[in-house]
Amino acid sequence: MNNAPEGFDYTLRKDGTVVITHHGQVATLLRGRRATDFLDDVENGDDQELMARVTGNYRHGNERVARNHPRNRRSR
Repeated sequence: MNNAPEGFDYTLRKDGTVVITHHGQVATLLRGRRATDFLDDVENGDDQELMARVTGNYRHGNERVARNHPRNRRSR
């Protein structure tokens, strides 16, 4: 089972803004120091994992437990 983030992409604009998208939808914009730090980190690590963390869209490890909670179960 592969829980690695996927579907993220980023674009660097002429003004230095980094646009991070997830499955084609804009997830966040980074400007200034955050954009510079992001670009440095992307070259040194897993870009998908980094973009997931920057956007706040990453697994917290409790998805299986939450799925089994009575409130989240569907009647079958």
